[in-house]
Amino acid sequence: MADGNPFKAHMEALTVQERQFQYYNLSATDASKYEKLPYSIRVLLESAIRNCDNFQIQSKDVDNILNWETNQHNSVEIPFKPARVILQDFTGVPAVVDFAAMRDAVKRLGGDPQKINPICPVDLVIDHSVQADVVRSATALQKNEDLEFDRNKERFQFLKWGAKAFKNMLIVPPGSGIVHQVNLEHLGRVVFDEDGLLYPDSLVGTDSHTTMINGLGILGWGVGGIEAEAVMLGQAISMVLPPVVGYKITGSLEPLVTSTDVVLTITKHLRQVGVVGKFVEFFGSGVAQLSIADRATISNMCPEYGATVGFFPVDERSLEYLRGTGRDEAKIEYIEAYLRQNKMFRDYNNPGNDPVFTEVVELDLSTVVPCCSGPKRPHDKVPVSEMKQDFVKCLNNKVGFKGFAIPADKQTTTVPIVFDGQEYTLTHGSVVIAAITSCTNTSNPSVMLGAGLLAKKAVEAGLSVSPYVKTSLSPGSGVVTYYLQESGVTPYLEKLGFDIVGYGCMTCIGNSGPLPDPVAEAIEKANLVACGVLSGNRNFEGRIHPLTRANYLASPPLVVAYALAGTACIDFETEPLGHNAEGNPVYLRDIWPSRDEIQAVERQFVIPSMFKDVYAKIEKGNARWTSLDAPESMLYPWDEKSTYIKSPPFFEQMTKELPSIEGVKDAHVLLNVGDSITTDHISPAGSIARNSPAARYLGSRGLTPREFNSYGSRRGNDAVMARGTFANIRLLNKFIGKASPKTVHIPSGDQMDIFDAADRYQNEKRQVIILAGKEYGSGSSRDWAAKGPWMQGVRAVIAESYERIHRSNLVGMGIMPLQYQAGETADSLGLTGKEMYSIHIPDDLHTRHLVEVKLEDGRSFQVIARFDTDVELTYFRHGGILNYMIRQML
Repeated sequence: MADGNPFKAHMEALTVQERQFQYYNLSATDASKYEKLPYSIRVLLESAIRNCDNFQIQSKDVDNILNWETNQHNSVEIPFKPARVILQDFTGVPAVVDFAAMRDAVKRLGGDPQKINPICPVDLVIDHSVQADVVRSATALQKNEDLEFDRNKERFQFLKWGAKAFKNMLIVPPGSGIVHQVNLEHLGRVVFDEDGLLYPDSLVGTDSHTTMINGLGILGWGVGGIEAEAVMLGQAISMVLPPVVGYKITGSLEPLVTSTDVVLTITKHLRQVGVVGKFVEFFGSGVAQLSIADRATISNMCPEYGATVGFFPVDERSLEYLRGTGRDEAKIEYIEAYLRQNKMFRDYNNPGNDPVFTEVVELDLSTVVPCCSGPKRPHDKVPVSEMKQDFVKCLNNKVGFKGFAIPADKQTTTVPIVFDGQEYTLTHGSVVIAAITSCTNTSNPSVMLGAGLLAKKAVEAGLSVSPYVKTSLSPGSGVVTYYLQESGVTPYLEKLGFDIVGYGCMTCIGNSGPLPDPVAEAIEKANLVACGVLSGNRNFEGRIHPLTRANYLASPPLVVAYALAGTACIDFETEPLGHNAEGNPVYLRDIWPSRDEIQAVERQFVIPSMFKDVYAKIEKGNARWTSLDAPESMLYPWDEKSTYIKSPPFFEQMTKELPSIEGVKDAHVLLNVGDSITTDHISPAGSIARNSPAARYLGSRGLTPREFNSYGSRRGNDAVMARGTFANIRLLNKFIGKASPKTVHIPSGDQMDIFDAADRYQNEKRQVIILAGKEYGSGSSRDWAAKGPWMQGVRAVIAESYERIHRSNLVGMGIMPLQYQAGETADSLGLTGKEMYSIHIPDDLHTRHLVEVKLEDGRSFQVIARFDTDVELTYFRHGGILNYMIRQML
């Protein structure tokens, strides 16, 4: 990387245990400015210096980052090249599909398809497919994994092919764990050694909770698929230089408080502060008391408090964690030496290490109390001592985030059910799902062992969980199973119904499976506000299960406690969990394990050899994966019958030569939309409606509605995804006048589904564009929000403004993002959307070029071509970033 790098003079030697390394000395830029930078910004600076080529990353970008203190409020765009990419299977499949299609294109154009491989390391963990169909059984794990393979065989065969076919790509088989926990315990490098060049580990991932890795001092966050593919292909992504909020932690935790209570407290606090679009960096003496698992729990919920990252710089405890999880000692030595040498190693007890922050907010750990969050949002913290009264208030409140509007005369409704031959009673607040789930908490031995010890004491006190409660335990890695078994708590968890049901996200992402029929019927019959309690990170209405209207995030021990109670409407201080054999009441305080108890068990049973043993077999997978047949070929043999995996048409018309830039001629408007059209409006998501174009397509392939599955599971099939683009029932199209996934085919005046109109235009050889208002493409970055419109033939979008990343994604797919000039809108220009539009693109197109739009009635106006960098112009000239990379390989 040093060749042609204007900063190569900053490269210096470093000797560690007689090994010679090199690194870029960041202080050599300007020591006084560098040492004031937040540690997270130092990672951005190092990447810019190391990768500076004066094309993708220019010297001025380095200066902009170095001058963060003055630039942080100026919306300065900078490029960033992360060291690696991490994927989960739902979002990773389309990336692997694109790489397979790129190989086909290179071969067709006369190149060597073996050149198409990820340029930076890529790890893909299959964790989003397993469901909690079977619970409370010793065979639950096996049965759920069998169902997972039956439902996802085509996808798994394709990914297994990819694991063999591509270099620099590790695919972790199903049944291994949750992507972010595997990343924390095994995949995280902290510092890379690339042929003797040392540099910080950093990453982007196609899952919002990629942020968990920041707890180990590795900078990383979630992005859309197109940005991830760009990084995989060695390209930089664009970002705004962020403000950095310093979060000072002081004090120490009270004995009964868990790390989950801390993160739920921080989540509510930072939501109130407002940290969207900002980095949060933790500091203060209280951080030194938090384990890496505690810090990772806090970093995991970064999307819930709204920041880009929640960063904990590396310190001594980070190195202890690396040793404790079985990392190689020689690597730990150069990690420490490099970070100390480059002033990236933190001493949280030394205020002299504190950098400059945009602003500082504080938390005294002694103020944290046991709590849950809910019933509908992760930042609505409720102290456990107030849960009962809060739930009753929610029943009374009008419908909203904290309300269900249950009439007063219905609030005491009870419904008898018969389950396994015994009668039980359900009412408002009944807990019907209790799930120890999610990498948020299953990565933390203290809370997992706390749940196990609580279960042990509960069983010994004669308590049990009602059999109709859907209890489950889905660890984020095999290490959890190992230490739960070794510490002797597994039989007690199983006695309460918390059998291991799978290694994956499961209930946390809504893969909770069906409720027992008597329970489901009772909830629906009486319109009960039934509860789910889970150790996850999200509890939005409808996410966990359609029938649990109230869902509470809680620590694993509290999940067990609420399962024992059978209701969320309980005051643990005054009401018992149940009664022992003698009929005496048993209170939560009687069986709650002390922190000293938990830590003693953790020290004895959570040991490095467990991590080494589990992760030595990480690529092997279970018996179903091992026996799964997958192609051995370098090129993927596409199955024309598959409805999950299909070769996309992105490169079918591509030529070896760079084409001349073409404008738009007599295009019709496919959609005329207003402000704040989000990627959720555009991108396919959720279940496939039976009356949708995607349903008709799948039906024509012989599938029944029961077999449709979700858009997420079919992201590798462009025919399904194109039909699901703009299929959101809440999309408001001015042509229709109400929320509907419909539009008008302008030449005929026919009203139809948006995909059907796009398909008709394409069959008629007519081009289409989109008219939009402000903030087009806001929300989470989604690759199909750009790929889908391309599939529908959209050549350009004319909007008042764009969400930054979505605009970049449109460029990445070869779609022109055009913007009205200041003060102009579709309305001010008298545009109805029923005109025909021609857009002239000059040969000397440059960044933010003013281009002319002509209407067939003779009117014209100018718009800004929102190509904001020369790199974006290059991508557009090639027809998109993937096309650009293909030509680079020829």
